Amino acid sequence: MSTVEDGRDHSTAHPPRMQALARLPIFLALTGKRALIAGDGPPVAWKAELLSAAGADVAVFAERPCEELRAVATQAARTAIVLQQRAWRIEDFTGAAVAVGGFDDEAEAERFARAARAAGIPVNVIDRSAYCDFSFGAIVNRSPPLFGQAIRARLEAMIPRGFARWADAARRWRKTVQSSGLSLSARRRFWQTFAGFAMNNPQREPASSDFDAFLSTAKDQVTAAGTGSVTLVGAGPGDPELLTLRAVRALQSADVVLIDDHLAPEMLDFARREAKTVLVGKTGPSCRENEVAALMIALAKAGARVLRLKGGGSPIFGRAAAEIAACRGAGLAVEVVPGVTVGRRHGEIGRDRANNLARPTPIPGTPLRACCEWLAARPARTARTLRSTSRG
Repeated sequence: MSTVEDGRDHSTAHPPRMQALARLPIFLALTGKRALIAGDGPPVAWKAELLSAAGADVAVFAERPCEELRAVATQAARTAIVLQQRAWRIEDFTGAAVAVGGFDDEAEAERFARAARAAGIPVNVIDRSAYCDFSFGAIVNRSPPLFGQAIRARLEAMIPRGFARWADAARRWRKTVQSSGLSLSARRRFWQTFAGFAMNNPQREPASSDFDAFLSTAKDQVTAAGTGSVTLVGAGPGDPELLTLRAVRALQSADVVLIDDHLAPEMLDFARREAKTVLVGKTGPSCRENEVAALMIALAKAGARVLRLKGGGSPIFGRAAAEIAACRGAGLAVEVVPGVTVGRRHGEIGRDRANNLARPTPIPGTPLRACCEWLAARPARTARTLRSTSRG
């Protein structure tokens, strides 16, 4: 509506329906399309798994692929992941719908992004926002769509409006954190501290003193003696739906997860994608109590945050009591997270481990006997949960 008065046009002003967005969230249909990935490391392996789950034909180029990347290439979710042990070339971009790179070298990251853009292909270089045309957001895969819409509405109602200021602070501080000299694990701890503080203080205006405090905390955690810790988590009857929120938070911050062999493998959905998982328990060649404790101590003293996932409501009884005593005797901090106490149904909840176990892969520098040398296989994420952190 508009009116003319004194020769001037007065149009009715309408407030914008949305505030400014740093990125436009979109959903790509990648089924049958080619995705190019170059680089190496667990984050690259995760992106390959993610694109495969979305239906893309994934071509990965890595001169010396890590074990996790090799494993993902043989266990693709929906489509084949073709792993080629060589450096990427300009001609590899032909026909690609998206390109993803993971490089430690800044010059290589820039060269990859420049080549993708020259070919007209949207590119994402992990942890290097300057070279990203798109970002991977946090993903929760649920069906049917109306259920997802209901979850979105609930999340929107739960998120305080003040979070916009913290999101803006995260954008401002991200480049400074990346150039701070902190290791990848230290940067992760910085953002964990940041997120926890923002959750508890959503209405507070972020200040430079907050940034300094978060950075100091991240550095202190890295330089603290040993820096390792042990958390014992009660998994209840073994159903992932009955994990407590505290247990989920512990899983999301662990570097290594030791899981009992009778628990549902879907519980590992809640662990960080970079976390190492080790199967221990009584089935097959039994792991002795002192061997599991020795493994936990060795990993924690090497600086890892170790999580021991055990069936039952309270992990302070039985074999776990001896493990706790051994860890505390070694001078390690031990946290106990109780689980839901209900009737155990291990026989019903357990899975056919013969179809889930990966090949024995010991963790270097640990007293790992043959009975403990299985990496626990992560479950397929396409049916239950598919998540990624937004890492640029």
